[in-house]
Amino acid sequence: MNWKIYIHGYKSFLALEKSLSKNSIEAYLHDVEKFVQFLEYKKAELTPKEIELKHLQEFLKWITELGMSAGSQARIISGIKGFYKYLLLENILNYDPTALLEAPRLGRKLPDTLSVEDINKIIEAVDLSKPEGQRNKAMIETLYSCGLRVSELVNLKISNLHFNNGFVKVIGKGDKERLVPIGSSAVKQINIYKNEVRCHISVKDNNGDFLFLNRRGAKLTRVMVFTIIKQLALKIKMKKHISPHTFRHSFATHLIEGGADLRAVQEMLGHESITTTEIYTHLDRDYLRQAILQFHPRS
Repeated sequence: MNWKIYIHGYKSFLALEKSLSKNSIEAYLHDVEKFVQFLEYKKAELTPKEIELKHLQEFLKWITELGMSAGSQARIISGIKGFYKYLLLENILNYDPTALLEAPRLGRKLPDTLSVEDINKIIEAVDLSKPEGQRNKAMIETLYSCGLRVSELVNLKISNLHFNNGFVKVIGKGDKERLVPIGSSAVKQINIYKNEVRCHISVKDNNGDFLFLNRRGAKLTRVMVFTIIKQLALKIKMKKHISPHTFRHSFATHLIEGGADLRAVQEMLGHESITTTEIYTHLDRDYLRQAILQFHPRS
């Protein structure tokens, strides 16, 4: 089988032409490799050109029997569809076997949102007597103030902090840059962290511009941020399942409920499509009712 050659070409396509992040590229490649794994398991020596709809349907049945969730199945199917679109674009194939492949239907599941009171409790739970306490407080304030993805938070650079103008420059998905307003509470906590804690850390080579560092002077990992937030949630006995993304979702929700324009929120979150923003910002019925009463001409 010559899957490796095509997968390597697909990797270059995602990096150079789609400008996707390393994490996104790895996810797409993992989806295709899962299908190759299935073919090896079935001892089906087929090239990408020989794949038909029936093989893909057998694969879908296989991952279902493995106990994979509908969400995971849909993501894998999406990755395989992307791979075949690439093969079509490169004229390697003249037909798409995935065209009629249907992924499982997904219900819209909205993640938990934190109230302002919840967020205050989490921030107050940070132990400032510990060396990492001020960093963690500044980090959570930044997550909520700017609605950042966890990858954007750990890659936030000091050179991209423009506090005089009230903005930070964020490098989002596909290395796309955007300017995001930052609140005074986050600015205050970042300045305390920079001036009283970070300045005493011995910074590793090539890490000097990263804002949030671990005790060894290297930038924080995504996993570490997840762990910090989980520990704080346990400390205050929060029953909700939360992650760094919960703060991003809360940021968007609180802005919309406060009357912010949806397109402004889209810009701040760095979404290409406003449809994505609508999914992230669930609106409660009272807010919708008030919006209709206020703005509809027949109300």
